[in-house]
Amino acid sequence: MNLAILGAGMIVHDFLTVAGDVPQLELSAIFGTENDLEKMNHLKQQYGIQTVYTELGACLADPSVDTVYVALPNHLHYSFAKEAILAGKHVICEKPFTLQARELVELTELAAAHGVLLMEAITNQYLANYQGIKAQLETLGELKVIECNYSQYSSRYDSFKEGTVLPAFNPKMGGGALMDINIYNIHFVVGLLGKPKSVRYFANVEEGIDTSGMLFLDYEQTKVVCIGAKDSTATIRSTIQGTKGSIIVNGPTNMLASYDVEPVNGAKSHQNQSVHGHRMFEEFARFAQAIHENDHAFVKERLAHSKLVMEVVEKALADAQIVLG
Repeated sequence: MNLAILGAGMIVHDFLTVAGDVPQLELSAIFGTENDLEKMNHLKQQYGIQTVYTELGACLADPSVDTVYVALPNHLHYSFAKEAILAGKHVICEKPFTLQARELVELTELAAAHGVLLMEAITNQYLANYQGIKAQLETLGELKVIECNYSQYSSRYDSFKEGTVLPAFNPKMGGGALMDINIYNIHFVVGLLGKPKSVRYFANVEEGIDTSGMLFLDYEQTKVVCIGAKDSTATIRSTIQGTKGSIIVNGPTNMLASYDVEPVNGAKSHQNQSVHGHRMFEEFARFAQAIHENDHAFVKERLAHSKLVMEVVEKALADAQIVLG
């Protein structure tokens, strides 16, 4: 996988700390604005990136690049992923995939027409601890209640309250608690249970954007609440409760650092099957493998999951009367 990174923000800096550990991954290029040039040249020297671009067309025309990682603000995911697909590149797109489900459908069809792979970078789906949780579900009996709480006071919230609207709280840029942190909870639950019967979103809305909210998903037998907050904080954890026991996930659903299994009758056990210290390692190792093997079956399965998540997101935003983009 010869990768071009689109973006130079925090997520890119985080990714680059682990990129060197990922098998079959070469850092071919990084693209950003002229304002990012000094930062990108520093990253080039620090991480051995081959080329720096400030012109998208030149980046996408680079013959050494076969895959593009879209790590830009949410509202740019669709348009930049589309350009990369049209240029014949495989695409890895940061979460949330797009702002509307129809955009993801279009990208999926476009990628198929051009014979390239399209994947969403969503850490929890690839973590070994997530696979461990999946394997433990049947030991819990009938699943009754799932609660995911990812609440983290945003350093940008004070500025927002003072009238400075940064991307994290800008509805035109796809900001808000649902799209930023609660999206991890949605992926976590949909990956376990699939499509919910109904979706409701009760949000605290300020200036047209959700600063926090509670998402309710009904799976008939199982009732789910996903809490995401950027205007307040609480202990970050998730619980899965069944008739024969429970699982407690320690920390946010994008990291799944460890979990505890608590049978109704039996001893509590602490579980951690992590294979790497960085949450992004396992997803990018799997992406590199898929591209090396041209694994369209894997991509089709993952896109079906991403589409379900986008459908939940759309219903939630509509329920809260929030318009993004």
